[in-house]
Amino acid sequence: MKPTYESPLASRYASKYMLHLFSPDSRFETWRKLWVALAQAQHDLGLPVTQAQVDELAAHVSPIDYDVVSKKEKEIRHDVMAHIYAFGVDAPGAKGIIHLGATSCYVTDNADLILYRDGLRYLEGQLEAAMQNLCDFADQYAALPCLGYTHYQPAQLVTVGKRATLWLQDLMLDLEELRDVISAIRFLGCRGTTGTEASFVSLFEDDNAKIDEMNQKIAASFGFDRLYDVCGQTYPRKLDSRILNVLSSIAQSCCRFANDIRLLQHDRQVEEPFESSQVGSSAMPYKRNPMRCERICSLSRYIMADAMNAPMTASTQWLERTLDDSANRRISLPEAFLACDGILRLMQNVTKGLHVNEKIVARFVNEYLPFIATENLLMAAVKHGGDRQQVHEIIRKASMEATAQMKNGERWDLIAALAAEPAFGMTEEEIKSHMEPSQYIGRCPEQVHAFTAKCRALCKNAESCAEEISL
Repeated sequence: MKPTYESPLASRYASKYMLHLFSPDSRFETWRKLWVALAQAQHDLGLPVTQAQVDELAAHVSPIDYDVVSKKEKEIRHDVMAHIYAFGVDAPGAKGIIHLGATSCYVTDNADLILYRDGLRYLEGQLEAAMQNLCDFADQYAALPCLGYTHYQPAQLVTVGKRATLWLQDLMLDLEELRDVISAIRFLGCRGTTGTEASFVSLFEDDNAKIDEMNQKIAASFGFDRLYDVCGQTYPRKLDSRILNVLSSIAQSCCRFANDIRLLQHDRQVEEPFESSQVGSSAMPYKRNPMRCERICSLSRYIMADAMNAPMTASTQWLERTLDDSANRRISLPEAFLACDGILRLMQNVTKGLHVNEKIVARFVNEYLPFIATENLLMAAVKHGGDRQQVHEIIRKASMEATAQMKNGERWDLIAALAAEPAFGMTEEEIKSHMEPSQYIGRCPEQVHAFTAKCRALCKNAESCAEEISL
């Protein structure tokens, strides 16, 4: 038999947890648990549902006979009704009360809310784990001077750890937003075909308090303490936009980090992990390509593009309900979760094994330090009795000449050139005393340790991914 298509997100990138969460078993067993919770609440509130029927349903949440479901769905062309039928086959004594008063979105939408909430909570732990790794990295290199860049051109010195805090801050903002989205998720409940709860007004004979209690009971059984105040047939699709937006935001931050590592690896300053037997290229055996960071960037672009699906869906939800969201949501939301899961697993792997080539970092610093130190040298030369304007011109001319020699591949020595100028008023030894890199990193160590302490306080539930990441 010829092989069928398999999503790379499933076969290569996502964790076992996330694959199970969005699996048929997880989704459809959640449907059955929702039917059990509905029956239990209805029994507790006096509807003609016996405890024996509730117990029978609860005993048959799994396994699900998908052959029965498939055969029935092919006949009636309705997935929820096919599952109701299959559940009734497994629990014949309760088949007459399954889905009482409900509409399809009772199970489809509430199940999605449960899966999305659990998926976001899992990603929260994965994000925190990557942040913890970066905190360790930043603290370790908080005081190691390195060349800073603006416009990807050499600028003032920073430290390796301070640069890591820029990546960390992006992720911290994502973590805050992720937690906001999780806290915003409400339960839909069992609200009827247009959100009016009309079927339950009839079932409970106008006892509105019992309708509210039924919904609160069901919500509580799945760990929700709030329901949407009003709805049509579905929960507001604005939530999907918020979910994909925060996944996109995480992807943006991870992509920025991975791109920076790719730039630094070009100069061999900082490198992603590379195993002893890893092959960098099929044609060039010496290569050490930053393939994990490239993969982070690749998956990130997918999520950023995928995030456009939810606003297009949310903006076209006609009146109380339209079904043009269904096929899109079946793909766009689970795939975004799987991709983000893959990104954060890679982030954990890369941030845990980042390697700093300190001698190369120092070489870049020392090469540009004479230029960086010129402002301090200007002040020092004036203190030695020099004329500020004259000293400035000496530094300018010498710097331009040294830069030209550098660009021409010639040897250059800015320190010697300045010392050779009598009007500069400083010896070569006196100038070299200003060439200590730590004098030019400002408050970097202090900033790093203060910020990592703040990040560590936020990351209290980090889950390290134990699975081997496919390379």
